[in-house]
Amino acid sequence: MSNDDAAGRAKQKRGSRNRTGGGSAKARRKAARLAAVQALYQIDLNQIEPTGIAVESVIGEFINHRFGEEIDGAKFVAADPQLFADIVRGAAHRRADVDGMLAAALEPRYALDRLELLMRAILRAGAYELFVHNDTHPRILISEYVDVAHAFFAAREPGMVNGVLDHVARALRPDELAQPDSSRDPSKDR
Repeated sequence: MSNDDAAGRAKQKRGSRNRTGGGSAKARRKAARLAAVQALYQIDLNQIEPTGIAVESVIGEFINHRFGEEIDGAKFVAADPQLFADIVRGAAHRRADVDGMLAAALEPRYALDRLELLMRAILRAGAYELFVHNDTHPRILISEYVDVAHAFFAAREPGMVNGVLDHVARALRPDELAQPDSSRDPSKDR
């Protein structure tokens, strides 16, 4: 192998990882949703006002110090910073609207303020995206947040996330749920 071949391979290998930490766009969106839930949890846990500089500080901390992090020798895909920031800002700043949608979707015995903080963060992020991200089919968003719930819970919680976000989606986007997602070819996701 010539030096030119080796240099070309090294350049190609470096080019396959970008400044966002590598990974496909889909993987970066998944990572953004997971990180957004973690940031919303942090905001709730620390009782940070859901508007203003404090939220921006949490967003900055995640983007500057947590994305693309290496843990135990494993390099994780960095989240899409724009999607991450949009979800955190939107769910925090529009908390009253999001919580109203969630309260309407929850059974009376599961009042939003009585849910575990992490469950609330997952539901808030998911409901916010269903509310504003009309470019993504609701079934995809529901599935993404069920996956996030599986990252933290092993019992009934992922089913609850599915049911609540399905209820929110049916209230907000019933026409889209009545039709299959034409933008997605299931054979390409495997």
